[in-house]
Order: sequence, then C-alpha cells, then structure tokens
Amino acid sequence: MNGQPCVNTAPLDEILARYPASETALIQVLQDVHHAYHYLPCDVLVKVADALDVPLAKVFSVGTFYKAFSLVPQGRTIVRVCTGTACHIRGANRLIEEIERLLKIKSGETTEDMGFTIKTVNCVGACAMAPVVIVGERYHGSAEPAKVAKYIAEAEADHEN
Repeated sequence: MNGQPCVNTAPLDEILARYPASETALIQVLQDVHHAYHYLPCDVLVKVADALDVPLAKVFSVGTFYKAFSLVPQGRTIVRVCTGTACHIRGANRLIEEIERLLKIKSGETTEDMGFTIKTVNCVGACAMAPVVIVGERYHGSAEPAKVAKYIAEAEADHEN
C-alpha cells in the first residue's frame, strides 16, 4: 500500500491492548503508533481502523490533519527550528543553514540512516528564548549556529544509550 513495505506489527499489538476498541481512543493510539514507528505506516493504519471499528477514511483524516503525525518515515530524532517572528529576527535562518550543513540534508528531509529529520515550525511559544531549536524533546533557547553541533551530538549520544 502506498509503496511502503509491511512493518512489524508487534508494537501495534501492544499499543492496541492498552486502549478500548473505540473511536474515542483513536488519537491516543495514533500518537503511540507514531512514537513507536516514527510515522504512521499505511498497513498499520488499516489495522487500527479494524481494531477500533473506525472507517479507514476517518483514520487517514485524523492522521493527516494533525502536524504531529506523518505518513512518511521520520528520523528517530526530529530537529525543529522555530521560524516565528522573534526567532526569525534573531537568526533562525542561520540555524537552519548550519543544521542542514551538519546533517547534509535540507529542511523537510531525513538522513539516510533515519537518525534525523529537520523541520521548521511556526512558533513554539518560547519567544523570550529566541531563537529556539528543539532536538528531540530538548529545547535549546538562545541557540547559536556554533552550538548546533553540540545539540546534534547530544541527540546521537541519546540514540546510543
């Protein structure tokens, strides 16, 4: 389906066991699926629809509505650069350029080893700390291009642990 290979469904079975077989659990299930697979695989969405007794169109509708979800594989670590007004004025573009240079990919792309995906976001609500880079779950305020390599190295170390 959609050119994507079938994935291991063991994580899905564990996820579905934690929730009632009801549409009310759809968003929580999709969040857990996205966390487990780093995207929403099409074959998994079919199984979610069946398990929750929700039309597949509804599952895809929810999966494509929220920016937190992706239907294409994402890196284990998402690098988000805030491009809101405060961050833009304080150098977000320089941060993006440095991250792209270090990871050898452009914004919106994923490294070949599936380690990192670069994304820009409109605002993270931390304007007083602008510019802000979020690497995985870590917020880096007053970010500088010279510190970007350190942020990436910390995330790589987290992968190894």
